[in-house]
Amino acid sequence: MSPSSTPSPRKRTRGLLAVGAIAAGTVLLAACGEGGSADGAAAQGKEPQPALHSHIHGLGIDPEDGRLYVATHEGIYTADDKGSPQLVGNSRDDFMGFTVAGAKTFLASGHPAPGSDQPDNHGLIKSTDAGKSWKTASLKGEADFHSLDHAKGITYGYDSTGGLLRVSKDGRTWQDRARLQALDFAVNPAEPNQLVATTAEGVARSTDGGATFAPGQGPGMEFLSWASPESLFGVDFTGALSISSDGGSTWKKTASVPGGQPQALTAVDEKHILAATQDGIYESRDAGKTFTKRLSVASGDHH
Repeated sequence: MSPSSTPSPRKRTRGLLAVGAIAAGTVLLAACGEGGSADGAAAQGKEPQPALHSHIHGLGIDPEDGRLYVATHEGIYTADDKGSPQLVGNSRDDFMGFTVAGAKTFLASGHPAPGSDQPDNHGLIKSTDAGKSWKTASLKGEADFHSLDHAKGITYGYDSTGGLLRVSKDGRTWQDRARLQALDFAVNPAEPNQLVATTAEGVARSTDGGATFAPGQGPGMEFLSWASPESLFGVDFTGALSISSDGGSTWKKTASVPGGQPQALTAVDEKHILAATQDGIYESRDAGKTFTKRLSVASGDHH
């Protein structure tokens, strides 16, 4: 995520086959776009809420106005006044690695919409108008960042084309760091040299800016989001939400996110959490003790 003063999405669904097979977790992740469940309102005699019909790749809150943004396989969406999904801008691109870096300032990667004559990989793209328009920042046609994070002005990206963690101070020039098989990673917003990554062996930790990682240990996580030094959140393949107060050394399960297998996770701050699952976008204001559905989701088979 970004610094604790600037909410940003911690991340995200990166599509999902992060460089090679990551044990059974990869199989689950590859299937996470399949078979979303119904909202259930119709069964209770209520009119069902309009659903977002796309795979979710990221979540974020714009600190400018507190508006929710959802990065999907087919564009960026927000909720309208009636709680229905509304496309932001006119792009139907596949947005991956979506991260809020500041007020109206979003970072992402991904792929152009079908039929485009653009290169397959966006590299790093940036929006300064809350997702209405996007411009290439760097690595167009080269990098496919399935996960991005931003802390203290530094951008970190996991480039799935080679399983490589890359780091940039200006969004244009990059340094290559460790190679690893990871589904997601997160950066300590107060100490950018401290990173954690999800691996088949558990959560791997780095204290040198991602140059090296210790072997993974502890519970297996699908997504990670670091809200503050003492509040590192992780969600596993079943939707179990856990928190670590010591940078990923130990974990305490706090709750289960409703709606099935997770698609994305963002901790806006120590209490404010966003999670996308198979049937909805859920929000918690009490560190995961309770969740409220913000948008209904009917996921398609997207990767």
